[in-house]
Amino acid sequence: MHQEEITARRHLAAAFRWTARYHWHESVANHFSFAMSDGRFLINPNGRHFSRIRASELLALDPRDPSVMQRLDAPDPTAWAIHGAMHRNLPHARCILHTHSHYATVLACLADSRLLPLEQNSMRFYGRVAIDEGFDGMGLGDEAERLSAQLQAQHNVLLMGNHGVMVVADSIAQAFDDLYYFERACKTQITAYASGQPLRVASHEVAQKTAEQWQHYEGFAQRHFDELLAILDEEEPSYKD
Repeated sequence: MHQEEITARRHLAAAFRWTARYHWHESVANHFSFAMSDGRFLINPNGRHFSRIRASELLALDPRDPSVMQRLDAPDPTAWAIHGAMHRNLPHARCILHTHSHYATVLACLADSRLLPLEQNSMRFYGRVAIDEGFDGMGLGDEAERLSAQLQAQHNVLLMGNHGVMVVADSIAQAFDDLYYFERACKTQITAYASGQPLRVASHEVAQKTAEQWQHYEGFAQRHFDELLAILDEEEPSYKD
């Protein structure tokens, strides 16, 4: 096993463990994947709870080989359909994190699912969120292909109406950092709605400026993820097994 794969497995396993710690997981559902340079992608095994996932358990799949669904350790059908389609169609989306995290899913259930520029965390995503309004079932077949068409190069978050959220990035650290801040931004907005008070929405100019400042805040996501790895190394080192 090459070092690239060893590192990717450990980092993806860490993302699963932290997602469980943050209570963004849902039973044994939802899936994270990462495309390696050899064309295969890593994804969680069918039926494994996020809090128990280990690096060695991750499946390595060829997105162009449907026979993987005949394997004894075949992935969940929706995982194969959605993530397989994404990795076939979106080469820039090396890491794909899909959850039904609480506040993002609440926003996805509203008739107006826009993330408003209310504070600097939400402004980070200004102009970067695609909203899918065509939910048509569990993500199999045509639904999976349709979803992959929603994410263009300028978008790295897909708020999936009636469903949840999907974040894509070129690294696991960046994708997890975006997922973390997107859920926080959704929580702030839903909490602000619940107050019943008028919202202080930033102007386009301020929101755009803040989004650009985030884009140039180099190294932040990796420093965040390195700290998360260090905590797991001390408290849950089994993620690396």
